[in-house]
Amino acid sequence: MTNSIKEISGADFILAIGTNTTESHPIISLQVKKAQRSGATLVVADPRRTEIAELSNIHMQLKSGSDIALLNAMANVIITEKIWNKEFVSTRTEDFEALKETVAKYTPDYAEDITGIPADVIREAARGYAKANNATILYTMGITQHICGTHNVFAVANLAMLCGQIGKPSSGVNPLRGQNNVQGACDMGALPNVYTGYQAVTVDDNRSKFAKAWNVNQMPAKPGLTVGEMMEAAAEGQVKGMYIMGENPVLSDPDARHVEHALEKLDFLVVQDIFLTETAALADVVLPAASFAEKDGTFSNTERRVQRVRKAIDPVGNARADWQIICDVATAMGYPMNYAFASEVFDEIASVTPSYAGISYERLEQGGIQWPCPNSEHDGTMYLHQDKFVRGLGKFNPVEYIPPAEQPDSEFPFVLSTGRRHFHYHTGTMTQRTGALEVHYGTEYLEINPADAAAINITEGEMIKVQSRRGEVMVQARLTDIVPKGMVFTSFHFPEVAINKLTNSARDPVAKIPELKVCAVTIKKAS
Repeated sequence: MTNSIKEISGADFILAIGTNTTESHPIISLQVKKAQRSGATLVVADPRRTEIAELSNIHMQLKSGSDIALLNAMANVIITEKIWNKEFVSTRTEDFEALKETVAKYTPDYAEDITGIPADVIREAARGYAKANNATILYTMGITQHICGTHNVFAVANLAMLCGQIGKPSSGVNPLRGQNNVQGACDMGALPNVYTGYQAVTVDDNRSKFAKAWNVNQMPAKPGLTVGEMMEAAAEGQVKGMYIMGENPVLSDPDARHVEHALEKLDFLVVQDIFLTETAALADVVLPAASFAEKDGTFSNTERRVQRVRKAIDPVGNARADWQIICDVATAMGYPMNYAFASEVFDEIASVTPSYAGISYERLEQGGIQWPCPNSEHDGTMYLHQDKFVRGLGKFNPVEYIPPAEQPDSEFPFVLSTGRRHFHYHTGTMTQRTGALEVHYGTEYLEINPADAAAINITEGEMIKVQSRRGEVMVQARLTDIVPKGMVFTSFHFPEVAINKLTNSARDPVAKIPELKVCAVTIKKAS
């Protein structure tokens, strides 16, 4: 997030696109509701009529995967009506003319044909965003999990820079992270192309620095593989072994049958987790890890806030903290790691990561600190890009609309999208072992529009077969107008409804994120 969570309540215009905030990020949704109570305009762009869409002043119910057409059309209105932030654009950005040229054809009427949103509604949303004193954009995986996910993010950033709605309190671009420490994992280099603090592996000085810090002769100059690429390589026999920590790809990754096949082809699979997940069941070795309540360390949350986590109890049974297990495995492989405490690991992090350089356990005892925090005298950074962008001038990246990889047709006439439910989390590894949550939401269902259900003679609660080009699942039908005609929706929380057997593994060519939000399916009676 370029802003802090509490700054959301200070915005007078909020665009929530590709995010079911009230269900997926309920704490952040409280800030959205607080802003609304203070008079803020809330605009939601989502194919489903979710709770936050119900709360909105404007719900732009776009067709799945048409975000670029919508965002470009908003930019078109702002440029055509000359209401962009001319000072910000002239002093803080470059390549405005390229953006202007690209969005010229994306008139609201042109975009209406692609998105299904009335042209006048697009105009109203664009004017509101451009004219707001402080406007913020919230988005999640409804933006990123497409074959054009990177371009979607470019389109979001283009809109923010065009209107100068970034680099100040309550104005920014705010991707809401999906897990408590997903930000921290990325900060620590759990990506194929960077070290800690997003220091590129392709830069000679970075490789030299980390080689010295880690006492090795040299570091590889070539970026590694993404998760999806690893699975492809495993299926093709190019990757022989995997070490999977805290991840359940058999349920969470697209085209689940292909994932299971890839893992079974490995010569050796190690899984480190707190439960025997569906993925761990395939492993040659399972290493029992400690839960969050059984270990010390830090979490870095969605607003870049680094916070201490302190163990409440000692690990149960043979479980151990992840860092301790890694140290022992590394030592057994001939690379001794002799950290005695989690704090020693953090000291090393601060020594090689400029954005964390001023953070220490001692300071964190007084409360969380938001990076970048370059030195021990720095208080942390509430919002990013105040005076300049990391690269200097913000670069407009004009993008064209790219349709989803898989379109509905006569054989597979429905668009399936997947997401979360309020009471569960990801593949249910923890939440489905919590009785209180199971009472509230104990089984999964498929949302289908009543008109579509009537056309194929499906009734409420009936077991149905949902089938794609990759597989099929059985699930109960839930008739609701939350989804528009032609679209169905369910979550990926329940192993018994392993919906990722159906989803498409087509990927964004840049980030390699799979298109989990759009695939074509057909629906039949279970009998």
